[in-house]
Amino acid sequence: MITSNPIGDWTWEITSSTDGFRPRRAAETAVAVWNILADHELASPVGKVGLSVRSVGNMRDVRLDAGGLNLELEPLAPGTDLSRAVAEADSLDGDHLVSARIDCPGFWLESGARHRVEKLFAIGVDVWKSSLLVVTLETYSDAWLTMDTRDREQPQVHAENAPRLSAALEEISALLGSAPDPGDSSHYAVPTETGFEDPSIEGPAYDDSWGTFEVPTRSGLLRSRIPSSEDEYEETTEHPVRYFTIQRDEQTLGYVWASVADDAAGYEPRTAAGDAAFEAGAEWLLRLRAAHGQGLTPLSALEWVAQRPPRPEIGLIAEDAPQEAPSLDSLEELSGRY
Repeated sequence: MITSNPIGDWTWEITSSTDGFRPRRAAETAVAVWNILADHELASPVGKVGLSVRSVGNMRDVRLDAGGLNLELEPLAPGTDLSRAVAEADSLDGDHLVSARIDCPGFWLESGARHRVEKLFAIGVDVWKSSLLVVTLETYSDAWLTMDTRDREQPQVHAENAPRLSAALEEISALLGSAPDPGDSSHYAVPTETGFEDPSIEGPAYDDSWGTFEVPTRSGLLRSRIPSSEDEYEETTEHPVRYFTIQRDEQTLGYVWASVADDAAGYEPRTAAGDAAFEAGAEWLLRLRAAHGQGLTPLSALEWVAQRPPRPEIGLIAEDAPQEAPSLDSLEELSGRY
């Protein structure tokens, strides 16, 4: 399963014993960690990187905010987006917090097949006042666990993926010259220096942690993108649901659905599609809200939104007729897979 908040994280801290760290060091370190992940197919060859500079004395004083830069094959070569941002950061005077961040699309392996996830890992590198460099690696997948976050054993998935994570952590530690500090236990898992504790030994911290925590989190992320309103359908149902698949550029972004027997309808983002799933989902929720304002039943609303003029930027409906799932939980399950 794929989550919106990290499954776990690891941190490395390095203090300067010479003249201090320049902003370029933050970018160089982030790229070096990304290259290690890419060697293990935990990051894809292309992606986006952001670089920011804030005044340590006033974090609201943003001196540089360069986001969504292309992460090219040689990101710091002269003339690239990142090298220009680094040059601007290097020219600034004063005590700063320099931050580089890379969201890493990568590949989940299962039964020998590769499944792309738009945000498998995230790399963060912070340089504080040139004297302290902090590297953080976060993961958003349970592929490294012996039991998934819905309490099901997955020995084959673990066998295909956990060694890749362990090898990457070992190589990052060699690069940085120290072992990682594993993050705190999350709702989902307990990080260690080499991966995660085995939940099949101690048992999971929560029953169905993905359903308990991820589903409400995704709903909150979706609804934070649109104005609040009481003029809308219920968010949950105990009945079967009918749904349409939303796709853009052959990628599934999510599922717009309606209950067959009560006043519930909504949108389930395909978490593995990353931010695009939530950006599109907000627009589909607004379409459902408009249908509710016309007094349409959920099933009529589902047909109504399917007949609206298409907007390719928010995705298109992939089927001629709605499909049916036995429950909303089963559709949430589908949306949370790779």
